[in-house]
Amino acid sequence: MRTFVFLQEQGGQGGGSLNFLLMMGLIFVVMYFFMIRPQQKRQKELRKFREELKKGDKVVTSGGIYGTIVEIKDNCALVEVDKDVKLRFDKSTILKDMSDAPAK
Repeated sequence: MRTFVFLQEQGGQGGGSLNFLLMMGLIFVVMYFFMIRPQQKRQKELRKFREELKKGDKVVTSGGIYGTIVEIKDNCALVEVDKDVKLRFDKSTILKDMSDAPAK
């Protein structure tokens, strides 16, 4: 049976910690550009979309309800989901604009 012993170089005392800091910095930069930044961009676009909602827009809510906006007030939207069926939703539950979606 053989035993392997790995020895660390003792010559440059700050070398190992400098490499560690550079590696951690690189990991943070990669995470920022691939995870944090795209999420912030999506949130900004969604906030802009919700601010620009207007009467007649076709939307989908977070609960999966499709409808057309009939009325907009401060933080609420009245959505018509069927003929003479209107539901009031908070603007934060509206996710998508379905105006461009193909009709089936």
